[in-house]
Amino acid sequence: MTFELILYIALGIGLAAACGFRVFIPLFGVSLLSYFGIGIENFSDSFTWLGDLPALITFGVASVIEVFAYYIPFVDNLLDTIAVPLAAAAGTLISFSTMVEMEPLLQWTIALIAGGGVAGLIKGSSAVTRVASTATTGGIANPIISTVETGASVGMTALAVFIPVLAILAVLVILFVTYRVIRRIRRKKVTSLSHDDNAVGNSS
Repeated sequence: MTFELILYIALGIGLAAACGFRVFIPLFGVSLLSYFGIGIENFSDSFTWLGDLPALITFGVASVIEVFAYYIPFVDNLLDTIAVPLAAAAGTLISFSTMVEMEPLLQWTIALIAGGGVAGLIKGSSAVTRVASTATTGGIANPIISTVETGASVGMTALAVFIPVLAILAVLVILFVTYRVIRRIRRKKVTSLSHDDNAVGNSS
């Protein structure tokens, strides 16, 4: 495996991770950069349409709608229910589109497992965090979470395009933090259920 191929894989996984925070921002970023010929010059032949003007406009409008929709109380939680599979699909698509000069079977395998898997996992953890925030703060902290997610998506997109090796390291850090957050939420849930059971037992 050549270093250039490793960079393509790192680029794809980095962009897929960005899709885990916001589905359309990485697609819009790739489309914008490709349209102006900045940063990204190589796509799989079947995905050169990402750099076309209709794709640029479509992903741009979708990005704006997605970003602002996450600031609407309870709509953000509703969006998460459909965004998890969408993020996985977008992560697969965008990672596949950047992994050029690779056998199709290997290309799809990496795109589905690494690209779609990473995007789906990050989006799923974001959804869990938002539910926990809604339950504990009544949704007051949700806009802060949404802002962090949007910033992370923009940052990961830029990092993946211009410094793909660092993007992979960032993905590893994100996955580690995601694991710790989910683990902490589960512990709190188990502790809460245990306290509830003890309270019921004492009352009876």
